[in-house]
Amino acid sequence: MKKKMAIAVMLLSAAMLGGCSAKSTVSEPETAADAGLSSPERTAAEESTVIGESAVIGESAVIEEDTAAETAGDAETSEISEVSQEAVLPDGTYTAEFQTDSSMFHVSEACDGKGTLTVADGKMTIHVSLGSKKILNLYLGLAEDAAKDGAKLLQPTVDTVTYSDGMTEEVYGFDIPVPALETEFDLALIGTKEKWYDHKVSVSNPVALESGMQNLADGTYTVALTFEGGSGKAQILSPATVVVTDGKAVATVQWSSPNYDYMLVGGDKYLPVNTEGDSVFEIPVLAFDEPMEVIGDTVAMSKPHEVEYTITFHSDTIKE
Repeated sequence: MKKKMAIAVMLLSAAMLGGCSAKSTVSEPETAADAGLSSPERTAAEESTVIGESAVIGESAVIEEDTAAETAGDAETSEISEVSQEAVLPDGTYTAEFQTDSSMFHVSEACDGKGTLTVADGKMTIHVSLGSKKILNLYLGLAEDAAKDGAKLLQPTVDTVTYSDGMTEEVYGFDIPVPALETEFDLALIGTKEKWYDHKVSVSNPVALESGMQNLADGTYTVALTFEGGSGKAQILSPATVVVTDGKAVATVQWSSPNYDYMLVGGDKYLPVNTEGDSVFEIPVLAFDEPMEVIGDTVAMSKPHEVEYTITFHSDTIKE
């Protein structure tokens, strides 16, 4: 009897020690049969085990797919970023094509579908001369926003374009911010009918203009110009005649008034080259496709007044 009691105590101690040991040492049934389950119970248990293992495998596959997708997404984002960086042009002046979605809204035929693209501090602006004066304002965005109070409208400039047959015409031009190249963006317009319309435009194929006198050979040319400043009562006519000698360009500019007695360009004073008719001056062309600051002294008022103006000579209009 005592021997049986001793054996029972030893068996109980072993069981207790087994229950406190690590999980890996616990004797667990490997199959439903080992657990002593009946056939239906074994089938259910085994199916549950298989489903559980499949769920773990499926979850692992999903995690791997998500990781791969994130990696691909990061690579794609990096690639897009690189493309965007490459698409930014260095500061400078370019000719570029300006496309619209309407035959009623386009660049003047005299400009061959192109405008002057200026890049400064990474920001792009294209100046385009339109086909007439019928478009009064532009808006970078949608028509519904252009009609709201406080909308920042683009104001027109008065451009003189020269056609292939030598005829000239005054049209409206605009300086349009360009958010990106080779990509359509929204540009609303309002015309003489006083109604805003939505349009899509794009700027593409920029070609850099070389500095200086655009490598012009010595000779005589005509160049269209944009004139701004003053009260608008007098202006310099376009195109102007430009004579290039030893790489230096001198423009003969004619005012629409006889009341200018001198001009200041680059700090130097220039007097009229004529004594009758509207005032005519010969002034240096300091740069193409960039606003050139000049001062004209007018005697039209009771006292002479120096008035500030800007002249932009457009290199894409140069003709011999």
